Amino acid sequence: MGVTYKYFGAPNGATAARVPISMRPEELGGDELGHGMFTKIKPETMAAMVLTGIEGIPLHKVPPLELVVLHPDYAVVKLPMTVVDPLRGVGEESVGAAAFIWSTVPDRGGPRDAFTVYQLLHEWQDFSHRLHEAGHQAYCLVWP
Repeated sequence: MGVTYKYFGAPNGATAARVPISMRPEELGGDELGHGMFTKIKPETMAAMVLTGIEGIPLHKVPPLELVVLHPDYAVVKLPMTVVDPLRGVGEESVGAAAFIWSTVPDRGGPRDAFTVYQLLHEWQDFSHRLHEAGHQAYCLVWP
């Protein structure tokens, strides 16, 4: 098994806190969730990937995530806009360079190839555009 992460957009923390948790991951969707993304990648890892690979921020300076809801069965965290915004303005070269850099960092699941990371960063780029257009902030629903 493992932890599932559902990244979604919401206008504020109160809305994000009301994300339905009784539904199965494949049932979550709709406008309130900003057509989010399911992944096995932790929000801390995603923040580090963007901020170190694209923004050049040292790993120890990556800001912490904000806890919105902590429940025995789930949690909702808010990602800083400094993680989402940089993706909107970068070009192919920056995405490719960040993917290469991040592919060399071993993680618990083993190293990922640069192309997989590149695809993931492009998904995040699309996600960041959708959040911006909707005026939403990025949140992550975490549950076992």
